[in-house]
Amino acid sequence: MSDAAIRITRGLGGEVEVDGPVDAFAASILARAGFDTYPMLHGVWIRLPFDLGRRWENEHATWAAEMLTAARYTVDLDPDLRPAPAAASAPPPRRAKTAMTAMTAQSSPADTTRRPRR
Repeated sequence: MSDAAIRITRGLGGEVEVDGPVDAFAASILARAGFDTYPMLHGVWIRLPFDLGRRWENEHATWAAEMLTAARYTVDLDPDLRPAPAAASAPPPRRAKTAMTAMTAQSSPADTTRRPRR
């Protein structure tokens, strides 16, 4: 592994791409997160598919950064790619209280009759 960071950024055209020292293992992690690899004259171009929405791109870029970090790679994730925090709204609704009912007794499975095997 190299000491240089793998950079996940949003390019000028809006695409999410990866730059930096990407070895075979890092490439497999990126592929698992949804990144595509395209051969170029000077190496490879690694990016997420186009037109899947900024939210999807942000989630997958963050997921890739988390997996690469867990694999002990140094990752530089563009702050614009971090998913938006959940809105601080009202707490989740509480369940309505229901009357407590007693459970009915059931026969055990051993008491049931079964057809004999053929």
